[in-house]
Amino acid sequence: MRSPVVIVSGLELWQWRQEAVAKAREFDVPLHEVDWLLQTVADLAKLELRLQSFKERSQIHLQIPLIQLTQLWQRRLEERLPVQYIAGIAPWRNFSLHVSNAVLIPRPETECLIDLAIAASQDPVYPRTTAGIPEQWADLGTGSGAIAIGLAELLTNGIIYAIDISPEALAIAQQNAQSLGWANRIHFHQGSWFEPLQGHQGQLHGIISNPPYIPSQIVDGGLQPEVAHHEPHLALDGGADGLDCIRHLINQAPDYLQPGGILLFEMMAGQAPEVTQLLNSQGSYQKISIHPDLAGIERFALAYRQ
Repeated sequence: MRSPVVIVSGLELWQWRQEAVAKAREFDVPLHEVDWLLQTVADLAKLELRLQSFKERSQIHLQIPLIQLTQLWQRRLEERLPVQYIAGIAPWRNFSLHVSNAVLIPRPETECLIDLAIAASQDPVYPRTTAGIPEQWADLGTGSGAIAIGLAELLTNGIIYAIDISPEALAIAQQNAQSLGWANRIHFHQGSWFEPLQGHQGQLHGIISNPPYIPSQIVDGGLQPEVAHHEPHLALDGGADGLDCIRHLINQAPDYLQPGGILLFEMMAGQAPEVTQLLNSQGSYQKISIHPDLAGIERFALAYRQ
């Protein structure tokens, strides 16, 4: 969003909100999205919106003209355009991340990856560094940079290699790292999976990823329209059974991890048994475990390099 370009009265914006809420009901769009969008484009507090007290204000600054906001909301309703793409912002952990349709919208459940990574790094088998030597992690398929930024915030003695095959996605990730102050700790590389990490074999403390894991036939016809029509299929499609990228991660990661190094990734509901079998049969991992997301669904796989 741009800097404020227009001023409206509280009454005008209140009337816009009333119409937007009515349309949201008609099109079965969550009502809270109206207020979330208004908070991103206007100088409004959450309490003002809840009490609707902003109606009495004589001036409210908008970052886009009201007519443009109306057009964007119509796209949300009629084209099922995600509200995060309308605003250009997605909240994730304690950050506000820039997003576009070049990257997946970061999901709340993916936040668990960061907590799991930090907890796993306390395990006795995890490789330790001497004073002044940074830990090295790779975020493969970084997208918006959410995972790399989350790691950089908590892994205070860490260098993160953030990798994505999409130059458009990588540009957004770099923008996010720069605006949040982590650009000096995150090294960005364009390429497919491990290709940019040649020369780092046997050096990494951890590899983390939210890879494409949805089976192709579901991507083609089984997703909600917000995802199917607007989010990048490159970041969704995991092949016939959804496990193509996960197999690649499992098979290649041991070449890059130190003994005791961590492989941690997200997967789809129902994939845990096969993922566990893949990790076991690869033969290079120990302490394999599956972890639930916020809804209790088996969502994350964790293993340590032998």
